[in-house]
Amino acid sequence: MNLGEALRFSLQALRANKVRTVLTALGLVIGNAAVILVVTVSLTGREMILDQIRAVGSNLIYAQYETGSETAVQAEGDFLKESDVEAIRRQLADRITAAAGVITSYDQMFLAGRAQDVAVIGSDDQYILIRHLQLLAGRFMDPSDVLTHQKVAMLTEKLAIKLYGSQTAAVGQVIKLHQLQFTVIGTFKERTSTFGLAELRDETVLIPSTVIRIFTKVERIDPLYVQVRDSNDVEATAQAVRQIIESRHRKGARYSVDTLTAILDAAKKITFVLSIVLFIVAAIALVISGIGIMNIMLVTVTERTREIGLRKAVGASRREVMLQFLTEAVIISVAGGSIGILIGVSVPLSVQFFTDAVKVPVSVASVVIAFAVSVAVGVVFGLLPARRASRLNPTEALRYE
Repeated sequence: MNLGEALRFSLQALRANKVRTVLTALGLVIGNAAVILVVTVSLTGREMILDQIRAVGSNLIYAQYETGSETAVQAEGDFLKESDVEAIRRQLADRITAAAGVITSYDQMFLAGRAQDVAVIGSDDQYILIRHLQLLAGRFMDPSDVLTHQKVAMLTEKLAIKLYGSQTAAVGQVIKLHQLQFTVIGTFKERTSTFGLAELRDETVLIPSTVIRIFTKVERIDPLYVQVRDSNDVEATAQAVRQIIESRHRKGARYSVDTLTAILDAAKKITFVLSIVLFIVAAIALVISGIGIMNIMLVTVTERTREIGLRKAVGASRREVMLQFLTEAVIISVAGGSIGILIGVSVPLSVQFFTDAVKVPVSVASVVIAFAVSVAVGVVFGLLPARRASRLNPTEALRYE
């Protein structure tokens, strides 16, 4: 018996028990589809998380005062100042693209008929570059607004809608902050949301840093942002920023200078571990499918004992009997695995017809691995039933009822 005959006899045997064949292959269908979908989901999730962090600013350094003073007077002197921002801009001009400080204050506005606290932050035109703010209406704050102490303001998207109903309607309106009148010159939103983890909230007003100093008793920048020109120079620049800040303040003051590089590395490790766990779960499904094939093939060997005895009586060798049953197991696993691969690939590809917001990558490696595992499952788990069938004694097999 050659391989072609083994395939023909195997297909005839599988057609004779269609329901059992389909149910046996179903495990491989689910297992292979699960492998591809799990890898696809993990890759998509990983890229989404990393893209979110990169969009916030993978070259970003942020510094703030921690502690170190014992008296209020010393604490005021330890706080980061506008002069610290200027020193960083001047000394690191060739290594950074922008630096900006944020001064935060709070005031009340009437929103939805009741007074609510609203964050008022002061900064300059470089803050807009660093935080990747997206202009929705009007214009951004420019250097002249800061230098000439203009009483202009920008509103977040949600605050503009709550106050005036739309973005365009907010431009040109006059709002009152700390008893001073400000003209709204534009509305904005974060290009990539930080989910409230930064100084920007849903209801925030951005004004020039030179103006916010009018109604803040103590000058305190928290945080100070620095955008590095070269991503490979982030850590070294962070150390330089720390040295500049510490050299400008007393030795007892402590400052935290952090980057998003550590967060990126941590996110990569977490997503890698998650991918491994999900892949193991999918692999278990394949192993269970293989055990199912082995059990069904063992039952098949028992049911076809007389057939095996007859084949061996007319001259079939142990190798030929073993080849036939092994071929049946491989056909079931490959057919089920192929269908599972088609399902696993078609689901993520179909997502692109409904949305362009999410890119769903299909891993070619996962498809190759899934197919290879399908063949391996058929061979490994089909080997025991095939060997058992080949070792049957023809005389005893013919007498089997």
